[in-house]
Amino acid sequence: MDERLIQRLESAIARLESISLGSQPQAVAFDAASVSSEPSIVAFEDLVAEYVGKVTDAAGKIGGQVQDITNVVSEAFSAEKELLMRIKQTQKPDARGMAEFLRPLNEKLTEANSMSEGRRSDFFNHLRAASESLTALAWIAYTGKNCGMSMPIGHVEECWQSAEFYSNKVLIEYRNKDPDHVEWVKALKELYVPGLRDFVKTHYPLGPVWSATGATVATSSKPGAPAPPGPPPASLSSSGSSTSSSSQPKKGMAAVFQEISSKPVTAGLRKVTDDMKTKNRADRAGFVSSGEKQVRKSAPAAAKVGPPKLELVMGRKWVVENQIGSKDLVIDECDPRQTVYIFGCKDSVLQIHGKVNNITVDKCTKMGVVFMDVVAAFEIVNCSSVEVQCQGVAPTISIDNTAGCQLYLSQYSLESSITTAKASEVNVMVPGDDPAADLVEHALPQQYIHTYKDGQFLTTPVSHSGG
Repeated sequence: MDERLIQRLESAIARLESISLGSQPQAVAFDAASVSSEPSIVAFEDLVAEYVGKVTDAAGKIGGQVQDITNVVSEAFSAEKELLMRIKQTQKPDARGMAEFLRPLNEKLTEANSMSEGRRSDFFNHLRAASESLTALAWIAYTGKNCGMSMPIGHVEECWQSAEFYSNKVLIEYRNKDPDHVEWVKALKELYVPGLRDFVKTHYPLGPVWSATGATVATSSKPGAPAPPGPPPASLSSSGSSTSSSSQPKKGMAAVFQEISSKPVTAGLRKVTDDMKTKNRADRAGFVSSGEKQVRKSAPAAAKVGPPKLELVMGRKWVVENQIGSKDLVIDECDPRQTVYIFGCKDSVLQIHGKVNNITVDKCTKMGVVFMDVVAAFEIVNCSSVEVQCQGVAPTISIDNTAGCQLYLSQYSLESSITTAKASEVNVMVPGDDPAADLVEHALPQQYIHTYKDGQFLTTPVSHSGG
């Protein structure tokens, strides 16, 4: 019994000694074997083996810079696995400790970003897609709703959306040229969506779970770090005698006010003589002549135009914005659940291959749109001089506040319902009875006659007879 009591006392003393040294964190050996069989770690290893392996295999077929950036992606996922294992044996650090803890992952992200900077290469979009996508691994830094970042699942999705802007450019460029590049892009997307997203959703929906009794993150200051600021100058921190302060010359704004107060208020002003007065000057008539009046018109402020966009947002909405002079815009991979929104484009042509739910053209000038099928409606709003060609089916076509619209319908879209409001110069071209003949043009009326009859107004379009 006495020996057991002595052992307990010795263990208590050892704990007290360790607490007394708490100001200097002690390095604790990391036991990887004890956490390697955890379900979340095993799941992450499966994620790397399946999805990272696909990206690596596809990059091997391309080689060059694509292979190099893919190797960095693989190394970044390995660094993340190491951090996930350490989290299970580490206490939650503060902001400074978090930066130190995430240093291995941050180095890989910095390396990937540096590869996409500098002189633009032929694989710029590949490099940017990979480097932008790697920021999704930063979900591991989520510490709560006040940490300044989205929750882990949302963070992964947002980062991939940023990377998808560049991956779509790769698809457009190589779709009909080299299938290896298309395979690489698809494998990269699957790595994050659904790969990493589903992993985080299953195991870390609220962020990583730190150990309550594990090791602490050491944050030793580096040599050469900037020294803390010194004490304030004596003139601000210490109050001297009034005699000594008044004997010293003033500096800054005090010197300016001292100089102003020591001179007369009107010193330095020129005297106005009689010949300088307006009423005595021969060249001033005292009134404004109508012949000399000038009308100043303020120059119109240049409209701010954002960067051109052609991207898929959240997997549901294609956004085409600020395209100027682009005649070869194409949207290939369409889904009946997706919508297309075209805004602020000028002198451009967009082709939409496949069926989509809805298409909206807003504030565009001299814009051409060629589409196959829409499930709901095709809408034109606030546009001028647009041309639209429907090659399939469109149940509803709406034209609102538009000046100049040329609409081409196919034989499959002749039953479309066309609605116009505040629209002028709307012409509809339809196929004739003879398929080989030219299209027949019909002008939609823009003037109407309203007559009151039998207690209600009747509206009929104005018809003009040709001479």
